[in-house]
Amino acid sequence: MSAAYSDFIVYADESGDHGLGRIDPGYPLFVLVCCLFRKNAYINRLVPGLHGFKFRHFGHDGVILHERDIRKDLGAFAKLKTPDRKEEFLEELTEIIRQTPMEVVSAVVRKEELAKRENPQHPYHLAFRFCLERIHHSLHHRAEAARPTHVTCEARGKEEDALLELEFRRIRDGDNVTGGRLPFEIVIADKKVNCAGLQLADLLARPIGMSVLRPEQPNRAFEVIRDKLLKDPEERDEEWGLKCFP
Repeated sequence: MSAAYSDFIVYADESGDHGLGRIDPGYPLFVLVCCLFRKNAYINRLVPGLHGFKFRHFGHDGVILHERDIRKDLGAFAKLKTPDRKEEFLEELTEIIRQTPMEVVSAVVRKEELAKRENPQHPYHLAFRFCLERIHHSLHHRAEAARPTHVTCEARGKEEDALLELEFRRIRDGDNVTGGRLPFEIVIADKKVNCAGLQLADLLARPIGMSVLRPEQPNRAFEVIRDKLLKDPEERDEEWGLKCFP
């Protein structure tokens, strides 16, 4: 890998909207998830694994894996309406997640509770700051914080992308626990680029949210995700990679 950049890369996606005006009572959460990969593991394990999966199930690798479409059997995933076929599909996809070397850090914002506060923080800012601080601290302990690490986020539209970039730069440039500049660079990528890391982050966000919203409900995906939560380098906090706000 290039000596100019760190050996790690981050892919981020969300579940739920970040507005505090209209809150969906069925899913009153905003979830941000960041997947941290060593680039070698990303290139050699996730990318061929995910593309091979697509060839097996669709005959080509142009399909974009999107959690909502899979869950609702939409578009290319309409073939999954047969229970046995969907179970096979989900089991194989879950196994890819299990076998992929990565670490996950996620913030879950309970919007109804946050909205009750005087001058509540923006959910995206709150979640992004937590994730970037945790990832920076982990990279620092691996002597990787001196070189830039790219954080890739999915494009959402001109206005939302501008808001995301503003929040990112505000946090990176000093509005964080260190008070200094964090060594991150943002990349906003269109879903059509068929990025394996963004698709994986998309698949993880809602299961994390559901583990908070309905903890008693079976959640096969989260059982796998739990084992991949970013560990505290100082071994003080078992749930270091996942935080609920407020």
